[in-house]
Amino acid sequence: MALNAKIPAGELASKWEKYKSTCKLVNPANKRQIEIIVVGTGLAGASAAASLGELGYKVKTFCFQDSPRRAHSIAAQGGINAAKNYQNDGDSTYRLFYDTIKGGDYRAREANVHRLAEVSANIIDQCVAQGVPFAREYGGLLSNRSFGGTQVQRTFYAAGQTGQQLLIGAYQALERQVALGTVTQYSRHEMLDLVIIDGKARGIIARNLVTGELERHFGHAVLLCTGGYGNVFYLSTNAMGSNVTAAWKAHRKGAFFGNPCFTQIHPTCIPVSGDHQSKLTLMSESLRNDGRIWVPKKQGDSRKPTDIPEEERDYYLERRYPAFGNLVPRDVASRAAKERCDAGYGVGSSKMAVYLDFASAIERYGKTEANKQGKHDANKATIIALGKDVVKEKYGNLFDMYAKITGENPYEVPMRIYPAVHYTMGGLWVDYELMTTVPNLYALGEANFSDHGANRLGASALMQGLADGYFVIPYTIGNNLADDIRTKAIPTDHPAFVAAEKEVSDRINRLMGIKGKESVESFHKRLGKIMWDKCGMGRNAEGLTQAIQEIRALRKEFWENVRIPGEVGEYNPELDKAGRVADFLELGELMCIDALNRTESCGGHFREESQTEDGEARRDDENFMYVAAWECKSEGQFELHKEDLKYDVVHPSQRSYK
Repeated sequence: MALNAKIPAGELASKWEKYKSTCKLVNPANKRQIEIIVVGTGLAGASAAASLGELGYKVKTFCFQDSPRRAHSIAAQGGINAAKNYQNDGDSTYRLFYDTIKGGDYRAREANVHRLAEVSANIIDQCVAQGVPFAREYGGLLSNRSFGGTQVQRTFYAAGQTGQQLLIGAYQALERQVALGTVTQYSRHEMLDLVIIDGKARGIIARNLVTGELERHFGHAVLLCTGGYGNVFYLSTNAMGSNVTAAWKAHRKGAFFGNPCFTQIHPTCIPVSGDHQSKLTLMSESLRNDGRIWVPKKQGDSRKPTDIPEEERDYYLERRYPAFGNLVPRDVASRAAKERCDAGYGVGSSKMAVYLDFASAIERYGKTEANKQGKHDANKATIIALGKDVVKEKYGNLFDMYAKITGENPYEVPMRIYPAVHYTMGGLWVDYELMTTVPNLYALGEANFSDHGANRLGASALMQGLADGYFVIPYTIGNNLADDIRTKAIPTDHPAFVAAEKEVSDRINRLMGIKGKESVESFHKRLGKIMWDKCGMGRNAEGLTQAIQEIRALRKEFWENVRIPGEVGEYNPELDKAGRVADFLELGELMCIDALNRTESCGGHFREESQTEDGEARRDDENFMYVAAWECKSEGQFELHKEDLKYDVVHPSQRSYK
C-alpha cells in the first residue's frame, strides 16, 4: 500500500503558507464543543495543549509524572536551532532546511523539514515573549553557538539547561490554560489503550497510577506527545520512565510505525562504569563547540592525559573531517569514537572512552579576557584562571555534573566520553498534518518519525517539539475537526470503551497472575543487551537474525517467569514498569526486523555490510529511498508499507563532512 502523505502542491517554499491560507477552520463557538486529548506534557504536549486551549478547544492532558514539569524534555541541555542569522554568518531558512535533510542522510520528507525551518524563527520569538532566559551577548542580542552538522552558529541556548527553561515556558502557558479552565490536567495517569469508534480515534483508557483504577476518557481527537523509545536499550540518556507504551498501543490498534530502526547514538556521554548502572548521563553536544576530541596515538597508552604531549595525541575528528572537525554530525562522531576504541586506542579503565579536552579553549578564552582587561602581559596562570571563568559561565552546570558523577575536575583533566543511545528518529508514521494512519490520532515531537531522517542534527529535538505544538497542530487539527463539529461527545459507556477497558484489565491481571521468579528489571536489562550488541552502533544480518530469535525467546520467558509484587488496585510502580517492558519486548523485535530489511547504511543505521572503503555509511538510494511504515498484523507479525521520498529541491549525494 502506498501511503498518502497529503503534501500540498506547489513550490516547496510556499507549501506551508498556502496550506495555512486554504485549510478548513473551526469557528470559536464550535471549538468550545470539541474535546481534545493530549497524552504527554513535554515540549510537544505542553505547547500543543496550551495553544489548543488558547484557541478555545476543551483539552485534557495526561502525564505519568507527578507534574508536567517532570517531562523528559527538561533533560535537553545544549540548545535549540533557529534560522535567524543573528551572527551574520550566512545562515538562512534554506540552509537550516538543507543541513537537516543532509544530516538525516536524505531519509526525511522535504515538505516537513522545510516547514520546520520556516517556523524555527517564530519559536524563538514566542519563547522570548514567555520569558525564557536565553543567553545574551554583551550588547543584549541573543547569543548563538555551533552544533554538529553545520558550519554556522544558529543554536540558541540557556546555559546547559535549555530544555528545562523552554519547558518552564511551555508549562507556564499550559498552567495559564488550566487556571482558565480550558485545559484539565491529569498527572500520574498513564495511557494504556486507544479507543477507536467507527474507524476514528475517540478516546483513551488511562490508569491512575496512584490508586490503580482504570479510567475512560473521550476526545474528538487524540494527540500522542509521548517522546521516544530509546529505553528499549535499557541504558540510554533518557529519563528512567520514558517508554513506548502509548505509541505502541496506538500501533497495535492500526497506527503504522515509521522507520523503527533509526536510533540516534549521541557521541558525548559519560561512559558506562559497571553493571550497577540503570541510566547514562549526557554531556551536551555544545561542549564539542570548544572541546577537542582525541585519543593517544599509541595503542593501550595508560599515561594520564595531561602527561601525553601534543604531538602524541590523535585529534581524529579534525584529522578525518577537516571541514567540520569536532562538529561533524552525531552519527559520524559516534562511529569514529567506536572505531578508535575498537582499534585499541580507547582510554580510561574500560578502554571504551575517548577524551574531550577543554585545555586549548580555556587558554584561548583566557587570552581574550586578559586583552579585554588590558592585561597584555598576563602570565599563564592568570590566563588559565580567566579562561576557566569564561568556560564556567558557558558550561558550568555541565562541568559540575561531570565532576559529581566521576569525581574528576574537568577544568583540570579532559572529560572521558563514549557514545550512548539518545534519541529515536523512528516513531508513528504521520502525514503532513501530523495525523497517523488512524484518523483523528496525531503524533507530535519525538513520538512521530517525520523530520529528522536517519540522524537528527543536534539542537533540533526542541525545535521540532515546539514547532509541532505551537505552530503546526493548531492549523492541521482544525482542517480535520471542521468536519467533526456535528459529532457530539460520545458517552464512555459506549461498547468500544467497555471493550478497550476490559482488554487493559485482562492484560494487567495476566501480568499479575504470572507469579514468576525474575524481576522486571532483569528482563529489561537482558533485552537492552541484545539490542545494544546486535541493533546498536553497528548492525549486520547475522546479528539481527539472532537478535530476533533471542527477543522472541526472552518475550516468551517474560510472560512465563516475571515476578511483580504488590496488588493491582494500588500504587504499584513494578506493575507499571512490567507493562512498559512487555511493550519494549515487542518493539525490539520490530526494530530488528526493520534494520534487517534495510540493507543499506544511512545516518544512525549502520549496516556493516554496506560501507565505503574508509568506513563511511553507504546509502542505496535506488532501493531504499522510502519511509518504512510497518503495520501490526498480530504479535510478532508486521507488514511493510512504503512512502517513497521525492527530492525536488535537494539532490541526494554521498554525505561528506571532509
